[in-house]
Amino acid sequence: MLYVFLLALLFSSSSPSHGAVQDFCVADFTAPEGPAGYSCKMPAKVTVDDFVYSLGMPGNTSNIIKAAVTPAFATQFPGVNGLGISMARLDLAVDGVIPFHTHPGASEVLVVVQGTICAGFVSSSANTVYLKTLKKGDIMVFPQGLLHFQVNGGGNTAIAFVSFSSPIPGLQITDFALFANDLPSELVEKTTFLDDAQVKKLKGVLGGTG
Repeated sequence: MLYVFLLALLFSSSSPSHGAVQDFCVADFTAPEGPAGYSCKMPAKVTVDDFVYSLGMPGNTSNIIKAAVTPAFATQFPGVNGLGISMARLDLAVDGVIPFHTHPGASEVLVVVQGTICAGFVSSSANTVYLKTLKKGDIMVFPQGLLHFQVNGGGNTAIAFVSFSSPIPGLQITDFALFANDLPSELVEKTTFLDDAQVKKLKGVLGGTG
């Protein structure tokens, strides 16, 4: 009886009628995006270009933070949809900074390919700071959801490439979350312990109101 059961299990598990696992799920940008990501493009419409993306061009660092992040997330790079990975390029001009921010949906690995970058993150349990100045070839990991930052650590442009453990890692920059919205200044002052003049100044710099 056991032999018959095992034989039946073997044939049922090897039968093609039980649905094969897909090799990939290239994002279909013509379909709506759902909580689980983009729908899959029909395999017949997938091309090699869906799996190739360039991060060779430097980003525009002529902005308030003197930095640029060029993403290769599922939104830009359809081939990573559903694979649990993505990448981005980070360009930091002299004095450039990526302010404290979090990626709610992914951990991050950063590798420096040019210049030096001072980078760090803060633990959620004891607010311990993990800080390091990274040189070319150095790698640092930033655990999912933790506040972290990157600052140009030298007198030349710095470049890094980052990878994420999600095709859509998400992003929230603390400074912009606090001062680039219409939250009443009085509430910002109470929750940050900053005075009115400081809050109004930061709202003015970052485009907030209220």
